[in-house]
This record gives sequence, C-alpha cells and structure tokens, in this order.
Amino acid sequence: MTQSEVRAILTIALLAAYADSEKHAREREEIRRIAEGLAASDDINLPSLYQDVLLKRTDVTAAAGALQSEESRQLAYEMAVCVCDADGSTSPKEAAFLQNLRQSLALDSVFTQATDMQTETLASAPLAMQWPNPHETEAHEHATPHPDFTLPVNSSAARNSTLDTAAIDKKILRASIVNGAIELLPESLSTMAIIPLQMRLVYQIGQSYGYDLDRGHIRDFLATIGVGMTSQYLEQAGRKLLGGLLGKAGKGILGGLGKQAVSSGMSFASTYALGHVANQYYAGGRTISTQILKNAYNHVLQDGRQLHQQYLPQMREQAQQLNASSIMSMVRGQTSAF
Repeated sequence: MTQSEVRAILTIALLAAYADSEKHAREREEIRRIAEGLAASDDINLPSLYQDVLLKRTDVTAAAGALQSEESRQLAYEMAVCVCDADGSTSPKEAAFLQNLRQSLALDSVFTQATDMQTETLASAPLAMQWPNPHETEAHEHATPHPDFTLPVNSSAARNSTLDTAAIDKKILRASIVNGAIELLPESLSTMAIIPLQMRLVYQIGQSYGYDLDRGHIRDFLATIGVGMTSQYLEQAGRKLLGGLLGKAGKGILGGLGKQAVSSGMSFASTYALGHVANQYYAGGRTISTQILKNAYNHVLQDGRQLHQQYLPQMREQAQQLNASSIMSMVRGQTSAF
C-alpha cells in the first residue's frame, strides 16, 4: 500500500473510534494517547491526523476516496468494523457509520457480510469455559515468574486460601503466550480475538474464587485498570499497519502467518499483567481501590514486557500452529485456549 492509503485507513479507523459520541471519556483519552504515541513516518503525521478527525476536518467520503485498490478498501472496512465492535456491541451511531462506510468504499456485499459475521462472533464470544485438562498444556508447564508487586489484601475477605495458585499462574502464562502468538499474525481480524480471550481469562480467575462474573463487570474491571477494548484493538492493529505487517485483506481471519513479523509483545505483557492483577483482586475479595489496581497493573505490565523475549520462541511456535478453525474454536469456548 502507498503512504496515502495507509493514512486513509488510519483516518477511517479513528473516525470509527469516534463514531459513537457517547464513548466514555477514559476510552477517548486512550485513543488520543495512541494516536499521538504510535511511531509513524514523516509522511503520516498521526497527531495531525487525529486532530483532523477530532475537529471534523475530514470524513469517510474523503478518506475512502484515497483508497485506490480493493485490498486497501477491504482492510479499511475490516479495521473499522473491529474498532466499532471491540467493546462487544455496536451502537446505533456506529452501525450508521459502518453503513455509510460500506457505501463510500463500494465493497462487495459478500465480503462485508462475511466480515460482519466474523467480527460479531469474536465480539460476542461466550465467557464460560471449563478449566483445561492439565495434559493440554504440558508443553508450557514451566513455572511462571510471579510478579514482585503484591496488592494489599484484606485477610478477612480473602477467599479459597487452599486454591492451587500455581495452576492459576500457569494459566495466566499460557494465556499470555496464546495472545502473544495471535499478535504475530498479520490479519486485522486476528487481533480482534485477543480481547475476548483476555475477558475469558478474567472470568475464569474470578470463577475460581467463587465469583460468577458477567460481561459488564469484566468490561468495567478492564476499564478500571486501563485496558480499553477499543483503544487496545486500535493500538495493536495500528502498529501492524504502520509496520507493514498486515496481510492481504479479504482472506478473512488468519489468512497466514507473517514470518517476518516482529511483535512489540504488547498482547503478551497486557495479558500477563491483567491476569495477575485480576488474581490478586479476586483473591482479596474485590476490596482494592481503583488507584491501587491501576498502579499494580502498570507495575506488572513492566514485568510482562521484560518476560516477552524469554517466551517469544514459544509464541512463534504457537503462531505456526494457529489457523482459522482453531482460533474460532477457542473464541467460541469449544476448545481450551489456556
């Protein structure tokens, strides 16, 4: 793709992120941070691009007009749908935005319907999943280094003190490796699978301490510690796009492994931090303050970034084994991901 096409795709992704004017201020701030923080070439000034979107100096029609190839138009649509659906639902304003985008891009209805269906499957993935058989994860049963940051726990509220915490640590590491492997894949839709798998990890950890969590609670927990679903997808897909790592659109999810891809380790580190903070939070009876949770997440996130290189060979091996069927089976909860 040309630089102008990359710029147009990023513009459409940002327009999608702001399509719902009622989006929470926390998420909007994360989107701004990402737009200003992603590395880009001199030809793609992201802060300027962000300002154009925010101040309505551009629109879908103008951005779509810069996309000359069908491949770039398909990729723009895939990313926009994922941005709108990342939080698990599409608002009426976002639905109207996507309808306008479909018309502006003049895409084949077969492609757009298939993309919509795949994204909906990912966004509405069930939380419930049985704990895996220990033999399923034998290849990755190395002890995970425990974070050196411990949340204060109200001992009177602590639950299930006899729980096998080593098994939970192992589950968190396995989930981090799986999501790190997905990040290595070159499709925009593959990135969408990371979010429901992170939500399932939180659900399973809460369940192990006797909490029956729903999707709304988990969304709030993620938002509290600073893991915005829309902004997370936008950052991961944006890095791939700017790094030239996104594969051809139109193949659907997981068209092939980008052997040349160099991952930032963002998904491994964020899953690792999310899992360990959730573990301490639910073990402590959900009594920890918002600020302490955010501080803990940021601290353990650094631990995850440091561990990324150590587990990168396992992520690459895992990525080689992934395909459309196995990813969708994991997301649907039909087979164990971790």
